[in-house]
Amino acid sequence: MAKPASVKIELQRADLTGKDMDIIVNLFEVPPGATVARHIHPGEEVVYVLEGGTLEQPDGTLLTFEAGMTIIYPRGVPHAGVKVVGDRSLKMLNVFIVDKGRPVTELA
Repeated sequence: MAKPASVKIELQRADLTGKDMDIIVNLFEVPPGATVARHIHPGEEVVYVLEGGTLEQPDGTLLTFEAGMTIIYPRGVPHAGVKVVGDRSLKMLNVFIVDKGRPVTELA
């Protein structure tokens, strides 16, 4: 009987902007009703959505983050400023590659 083969799927790729960097990995869970403030990062943020949810933007537009979705936020680009709506928490794995010694998140 043949052994099962490993599967590796590249989800997304982007350029790295710096060399003197920290890599930070976190699990981020946002419950219904909670808001994620509009912010930037001093480097890149990679997001992998573990459990999806619905987000309301300041203008009332709804955004859906589906499980398995990936997002790469480039250095210094403002994002978020959203509220989780509905009855499901949004759960994400976030990887930050940011300038060493700088705060990971800065309000925008």
